[in-house]
Amino acid sequence: MREVKLEPDVISYSAGVSACEKGKQWHRALALLSKMREVKLEPTVISYSAGISACEKGEEWQRALMLLSEMRKVKLEPSVISYNAVVNACGKGGQWQLALSMLRTMRLRKLNVDFNVYGVTASMCEQGGKCSQALSLFREVYVLLTGG
Repeated sequence: MREVKLEPDVISYSAGVSACEKGKQWHRALALLSKMREVKLEPTVISYSAGISACEKGEEWQRALMLLSEMRKVKLEPSVISYNAVVNACGKGGQWQLALSMLRTMRLRKLNVDFNVYGVTASMCEQGGKCSQALSLFREVYVLLTGG
């Protein structure tokens, strides 16, 4: 872009972060987010969510949590996509307690939880020897699916 004298904006940086996420290049996604701030552009919810998803794909749950925390610090409200990616990242990292905490946060914020996220979290609870939490999550999904 600079070769043709165009300055990248928030949209082009976000598209780059998203491309890195799809290419499973979490480290490049984080570098682009950092570069955005360096050039005085404010990442959006979309930018952060793409970065969190990149961390999820790279099994970098700590970095996914860091980005979620950073979103809150800059007064951005994480989206369902942001939370789903963090839960999945925690799942891949074997962090069932954190995944369960994120799931509770999503429910408190009245966000529509992806059924896959329930399944991932329940499976993690079961692997962590927390069958009662897993059963509770499965009951919750049943209620959501059947309406009662």
